[in-house]
Amino acid sequence: MKLLTDAMHHLQIQYTDEMLEQFQKYMDFILEWNEKVNLTAITDKEEFVKKHFVDSILCGGIPQVSKANKIIDVGTGAGFPGVPLAIIYPEKEFLLMDSLNKRIKIIKEITDEIQLKNISVRHGRAEDLGREKDLRECFDLCVSRAVANLAVLSEYCLPFVKVGGWFAAYKSAGAEEEIKNSLKAITMLGGKLQQTQTQNIPGFDLEHPILLIEKVNKTLAKYPRKAGTPAKEPLK
Repeated sequence: MKLLTDAMHHLQIQYTDEMLEQFQKYMDFILEWNEKVNLTAITDKEEFVKKHFVDSILCGGIPQVSKANKIIDVGTGAGFPGVPLAIIYPEKEFLLMDSLNKRIKIIKEITDEIQLKNISVRHGRAEDLGREKDLRECFDLCVSRAVANLAVLSEYCLPFVKVGGWFAAYKSAGAEEEIKNSLKAITMLGGKLQQTQTQNIPGFDLEHPILLIEKVNKTLAKYPRKAGTPAKEPLK
């Protein structure tokens, strides 16, 4: 946990002993479940802390994240970045969604076990859930570490964000060309790329640019398109 506390000091994130205990238990439970269900390829605890916990909280302290009250994590996988963010922001409300029901059930069981009360979960594809009345344009912030082209990811995520809200997309270093090619799609979906935030923590070798996309217009009713279409035919 010292790796985690060092990172939080650098990012100026306040934490308590209870939060550290929740982080520890979440990692232990995920690694235990991982022996039965494929949740993560990272099983070394030091690497787990760096690449799942620290990487997830890199957006901590960014004003657009700090000010959001209702947050959705699209394509959460084993709960990242949603669970670490929910731990450091107990006052915020988080919805974690994923297309694999088995993962969602495990996350729910673990977060209940560690008494993380500000998380709810939803099973489904983003293309379908983005049309649900109780989810569409209801969130102050959408976060996603999902591995997808930015144009595709924007079609998954921006329909959930209310006008005036934000989409924080975790991308890999060297994604400049991908970002440039996605700007038209972002505009079509009601968004506008405002800035890229890169947090470098000495000694961690993590370089995840976080793209901050503001929702400036409502998303047209035809988006997201039916399940599978955004990935097969990205908007251009």
